[in-house]
Amino acid sequence: MPAEPKTRPTDASVPDFIAAVENTRRRADAEAINALMTEVSGEPAVLWGPSIIGYGSYRGPTGDWPIIGFSPRKANLVLYVWRDFDGADDLLARLGKHKTSVGCLYVNRLDDLDPAVLRELVERSVARMRAANPGASGC
Repeated sequence: MPAEPKTRPTDASVPDFIAAVENTRRRADAEAINALMTEVSGEPAVLWGPSIIGYGSYRGPTGDWPIIGFSPRKANLVLYVWRDFDGADDLLARLGKHKTSVGCLYVNRLDDLDPAVLRELVERSVARMRAANPGASGC
């Protein structure tokens, strides 16, 4: 049986966590992403571990994880979005300046992105996660 992940939901305050982000641009971007992900997911923001803000949850092979989330890191804003759906590559091509890795989307600043494309990416990511994980729910 795989070990449970160390990144788990906490009772820490998401508004306090965002308010403590030192870089004013990164803090403003975090507030905007928080509003977007809360609205699209319909789930409250929960701090997972010390630095990931997640929305909803699903049971993965290694334990519970947020359906979608982000982290306002010093180097960049990291978005945890599902990109395994038809049209994802097209959305990423139209999104604006970003980098990707396996499950992450790295953004220097939100105004580098097309807001309509970002919203569609978040909407489709949440829909795909819920379709793939019928038991996905709020934390």
